[in-house]
Amino acid sequence: MLIRYGFEIDVQLWQPTALITTMDVHESERNAIVWEDSFETSPSVSVEQTIDAEGNRLRRLVSGPGVLGMKMTGVVKNSGALDDCDPGAELIPVENLPAEALPYLRGSRYCETDLLSDFAWGTFGSIAGGHARVQAVCDYVHNRLRFSYPEARPTRTAAQAMDEQVGVCRDFTHLAITLCRCLNIPARYCNGYLGDIGVPPDPAPMDFNAWFEAYIGGSWYTFDARHNARRIGRILIARGRDAADIPMITSFGPHKLTKFKVVTEEVQEHTALAA
Repeated sequence: MLIRYGFEIDVQLWQPTALITTMDVHESERNAIVWEDSFETSPSVSVEQTIDAEGNRLRRLVSGPGVLGMKMTGVVKNSGALDDCDPGAELIPVENLPAEALPYLRGSRYCETDLLSDFAWGTFGSIAGGHARVQAVCDYVHNRLRFSYPEARPTRTAAQAMDEQVGVCRDFTHLAITLCRCLNIPARYCNGYLGDIGVPPDPAPMDFNAWFEAYIGGSWYTFDARHNARRIGRILIARGRDAADIPMITSFGPHKLTKFKVVTEEVQEHTALAA
């Protein structure tokens, strides 16, 4: 299938301000792009581009005071299959993990493994099998937290989400990641596009989504504690230890978000070719 993705974002700036964006399709998935418009700003400003060690594509720009608009759109080819899953995937002992997985065992800004370790082992430690243990974590988080946009808070950590029993997709993801790491399962934070493909339409405005990948059975597998179901059509933007590693926009000065529109939808081939 073909999936159109894109965003239109405006920010109000009050002084010359440097920004770094992380909103491009991840390098690992760029070979699936059928076409993509250039990253546009209004007013036009100079934009530098770089790729970090995790394959995240960053853009750096400086804009004067006023409203800065940013937009991009494109189409990717997707298999239409559900997220990969291996119910038989086993736990990998820490001493046998590849070096690339080790950073995703440690605590991080939003993932306080030291606070939740005893709970994690007491609740999930007796569950055999890698996939079964990660899925049990997802089941717990999905049932523990209530999804609520109005109660979103950018400083909420995993332990706070667990105590408050509320959050948005990043909070579901941070809590699941933290519990996995407590159990010696590497887990990394992902954000990207996830449309309502194969599921009933969500009446809420489209947004970027967060999910995570756990290293079990010798591979990274996608899990989603918020939806707690395998889904079709994820488009990865960035990976990191948690949301602090891969903010969509980092501004080095005050700003206010004045427009936020995200598009993720299946399109027919003739529509994509016409575009």
